[in-house]
Amino acid sequence: MSEFEMLDLERMRYFLGIQILQHTHGIFMCQRKYVQDVLSRFGMKDCNAVKNPIVPSTKLSNNDVGSKVDATLFKQVIGRLIYLTTTRPDLMHGVSLISIFMTNPTENHWLASRRILRYLKGIAEFRMYYKKGESINVVGYTDSDFAGDVDDRKSTSGFVFLLGCGVVSWSSKKQLVVTLSIIEAKYIATAFCACQSIWTKRIMETLGFKNQNKILVLCDSNSAIQLSKNSIFHGRSKHIDIRFHFLRDLVKDGSIELSHCNTQNQIVDIMTKPLKLEQFLKLTNMLSVIEASEVK
Repeated sequence: MSEFEMLDLERMRYFLGIQILQHTHGIFMCQRKYVQDVLSRFGMKDCNAVKNPIVPSTKLSNNDVGSKVDATLFKQVIGRLIYLTTTRPDLMHGVSLISIFMTNPTENHWLASRRILRYLKGIAEFRMYYKKGESINVVGYTDSDFAGDVDDRKSTSGFVFLLGCGVVSWSSKKQLVVTLSIIEAKYIATAFCACQSIWTKRIMETLGFKNQNKILVLCDSNSAIQLSKNSIFHGRSKHIDIRFHFLRDLVKDGSIELSHCNTQNQIVDIMTKPLKLEQFLKLTNMLSVIEASEVK
């Protein structure tokens, strides 16, 4: 303040469209006003709400029959939805899925985007919650679907990193190669997650948290975990691109620890595939995306 004219605005409340509420129990983050603006912009303010962004049986393709829709309007919807994923990890898979069809959208793709908007209508009051007094250790989850894209048969990788009970990093991204087995798809997803775990660990060290020697990464595939520890599956893995095998070095030198988790508790499923409503709601709650009124 001795060098520049500054104002003390006290606690942060609103920043780049993100609302921050500092509560006695923790911190809430949401984009409630932005959600209302998006719904108004696309004429969905009075629409009927739904409880999940994608119907579980949904399969979208570039070859979907149906009339073409305005590509510019479709891109505008996707652009706004992408910004909402800043505080809404539960939107990641749906937004990633429809964004593939930006160049040549059809009525089916437009209906899928409208369902996500209807989902936003129902969860406008939900917020990301970071509970006070939780552990400062980072835990990662990683998973993939297998050949989920009906056009090129590529799989989708996903990861989530939690600091305590709050989500601090997440991603849903289609893999660059076509995998030949479920094990290979999960192994590549785990290698993708390992890159992020190293970056996350360095960020934590920069912030002064140096007490975590290695980051625990949870995966629901024992075969992928074993493949990361040794090469006994050489016959099944010799075709995997060498750039993914750096995962073995990270496991060997203790930078990350891979451990198995039950499929029912695999949070990253919400990033990689459409889920039944009950499972979707369960995983959303595990991501600490809740209503403020639920906090006691």
